[in-house]
Amino acid sequence: MQYEKKGDVIVARIDPGEEILKTLGDIAEKEHITAAAITAIGAVNTFRAGIYDLSRQQYTERQFSGSYEIVSLSGSITEKDQEPYFHLHIVCAGDDGSCVGGHLKSAVVSVTCEVFITAIDMSLSRIPDEKTGINIIRFNDKSE
Repeated sequence: MQYEKKGDVIVARIDPGEEILKTLGDIAEKEHITAAAITAIGAVNTFRAGIYDLSRQQYTERQFSGSYEIVSLSGSITEKDQEPYFHLHIVCAGDDGSCVGGHLKSAVVSVTCEVFITAIDMSLSRIPDEKTGINIIRFNDKSE
């Protein structure tokens, strides 16, 4: 992985064999990112994505292996328990052009992954939401 930072923007290249979430976590920790928007494209050979089932309040996950192009990877970085917290969705196209995706759980780069991180000057964290069972954004600069 290599990256450069200019102002509030970080451009990163994640290399073959690297796991996307781990690499993003390394960048977020090193750069002290507490709130940011993420977008990326690239290629992966294995990834795991989940779809949230509200009635059961849990993710149903699927593992995908093969040649996949990342058509879209987008989401956010916030904080939970003073650690970077990623909420990312991924859509990948297989060799037949069909797309699959969901909430990104893990992904290993096969060719490259180009990531653009835009830091946001806000204090955002995550708190559990009893209604949905997910960790929702908490606006730290405002009272609840």
